[in-house]
Formats: sequence, C-alpha cells, structure tokens
Amino acid sequence: MVAYRRLVDSLDQVHDDVVACRACPRLVAWREEVGREKRAAYRDEDYWARPVPGFGDPDAGLVVVGLAPAAHGANRTGRMFTGDRSGDFLYAALHRAGFANQPESTSRDDGLALTGAWITAPVRCAPPANKPTTEERDTCRPFLERELALLARAQVFLVLGQFAYQGLTRFLELRPRPAFGHGVEVPLPDGRTILCSYHVSQQNTFTGKLTPAMLDAVLDRAGALLAAEGPGSEGRGRR
Repeated sequence: MVAYRRLVDSLDQVHDDVVACRACPRLVAWREEVGREKRAAYRDEDYWARPVPGFGDPDAGLVVVGLAPAAHGANRTGRMFTGDRSGDFLYAALHRAGFANQPESTSRDDGLALTGAWITAPVRCAPPANKPTTEERDTCRPFLERELALLARAQVFLVLGQFAYQGLTRFLELRPRPAFGHGVEVPLPDGRTILCSYHVSQQNTFTGKLTPAMLDAVLDRAGALLAAEGPGSEGRGRR
C-alpha cells in the first residue's frame, strides 16, 4: 500500500496526509490546547489546531523553508506564516520581490496567491515555546521529503533560520555543511542552491537583526538564480 501511494503521490495527497497526522503526542496536545484556550484577541475565531500543509505554486522555482507553525498564527489560520507579524514581514517581502500578488496574509481565503514560490516547514504542528524536538522534526521528515520530490522545478531553497537549514541539509544529505549565517549561499552538487536568512520572527525583526532590506537582498539573489536557469524562469521573482 505504501509503495502504491508513492506511485500516485501528489501535493494534494501530501496536504491531506499532513492535516490528518497525529504522530507526535506532545505536539497534538499542545496545538489542540492552544485551539481551545485561544488568545483573547481571537476568542471568537475557530482555530485550525491541526498540522499545517505547505502552500504556494506547484511549479515553484523557489522553496521557502521555515521552522514550524506559530501557535496563534498558522495554528489559528491553517496556512503557513498567516495571521502573525512574522507572516506580515515575509509576505511583504515576497510581494516586493514579485512572488506574491499581495503583501498581506491574514486568512486562508484572503486572496493571496504565490507565483514561482512554495512555503513549507520541517515541522507541521505548533510546538510549545516554538521549539520542536529533533525527534519531532525527524518524524515529520517524510512530508518534506514527499513535497520536495513533487516540486520538480524547485531550484532555490530559502531557509529561514538555523533549524530550517539543519533540517533541509540533513534531508539533502549535504556533507560537509557550511556554517549557517544570514546571506550564506550553498551550491548543491545537483546545481540547485540553498540561500540562508535569519528567521522572520519578531525577535529578529523588531530588534533589527533582520531588516526588510536584508531579506530583499536574499530574495533578489533568489530571483537572479532563477532567471539564470533560462527560458521558463525569466521574470519569476524579479521586480
């Protein structure tokens, strides 16, 4: 049955399998507790309180890899980086770079669409203190593995933070692994590229550790790499 599913796998199937997952007891308990107790500002909303699937353009050349859903962001809205300040920062930058049709991401039905970009994460459930364990990351790995296999046109991976970088390079079996740092560029043996950025968390953006200009520069580099791929890539993610 598993082998058969792989033969007919699709992003829709990955979506459904992600949403149905209950593999990590700690994460299941936490995401559901947050969904019941809610934050006062969202007390009248129905929280998603389930694992959050990837989102974007199936023909994406750029794959943005985050950490995990935020308790009152994606865990509330059901879409990656949606409904919190981190998402405000990220989608505004994607819009400036030409990957998003609008700078805001507030809900699953707000009209947001991505062109040439896909957003995912190594861990699909909101973790306590925003800190998933290595075991939880490894349990979630098959979803990322299947997703990346189906994103056949992906050429550039933008990792947001060290956790995403470690998760992706572990999956890609990259050895040796250069040290993570903002702006670090890692060419892969197959011709694809990893670009590194500090995470778009409020801890980084409110303190100025990550500024809009810094993220714009990384996205401009992503656009240049995609444009260099030739016909079919021009104009994707370029201002």
